[in-house]
Amino acid sequence: MKMIFAIILAGLLTNNMVLAKFLGICPFLGVSKKVNTAVSMSIAVTLVMVVATAVTWPIYTYLLYPNFTYLETIVFILVIAAIVQLIEIFLKRFIPPIYKALGIYLPLITTNCAVLGITMLNITNQMNFVHSLFNALGAGLGFMLAMVLFAGVRGKLETADIPEFLKGLPITLIAASLVSLSFLGFAGIGG
Repeated sequence: MKMIFAIILAGLLTNNMVLAKFLGICPFLGVSKKVNTAVSMSIAVTLVMVVATAVTWPIYTYLLYPNFTYLETIVFILVIAAIVQLIEIFLKRFIPPIYKALGIYLPLITTNCAVLGITMLNITNQMNFVHSLFNALGAGLGFMLAMVLFAGVRGKLETADIPEFLKGLPITLIAASLVSLSFLGFAGIGG
C-alpha cells in the first residue's frame, strides 16, 4: 500500500507529466482557459491513460516481449487511438455538453504524448501490472492538477494589467514556466 501511495504521489508532484516531463503541453495550453473544461479534459485523459495501460501492458508482456518489442510504439498508438474513439463515441452519445466543450481537443488525446509516454514509461521502468495502473492513475491526476492550477492562473491573467507586447501567447508561456518551476520544489520528496 505504501508503494502505491508513493507511485500516485510521484505522478502528482515529482513526475508530473506536464510540469516535470513536459508531455501533454498542447492540451495544457489549449484547454486550460476554463476550469470546468480543464477538469473534463483531464478526466478523459486520465481514463484513457488507465485504460491504455490496462490494455498495452498485457499486450507488451505476453505478445511483444521479447521478439517483437520494436512494434511497441505503433501498437500502443493504435490501442490509444481505439480507446479515444470509444470514449469520443460515448461522450457524444451520453454527455453531449462535455463532448462539445472539449471540441477538437478530444480526438487530439490520441496524439497526446503524455498518454503514450505513460504506457511506455511503465514498460521501461519494468512495473508490474498493478503498479502500472496506479502509475497511470497518478499521471492522470497529475495532469488534472496541472490543468486546474493553470486554468486558475489563466483566469487571473485575464483580469491582470499586462503590457501589450506580452498579451496572448507570451504571457501564457511565461505563466506556464512559472507554474512548472514551482513543481521543482517537490523534487526532494521521496528521496
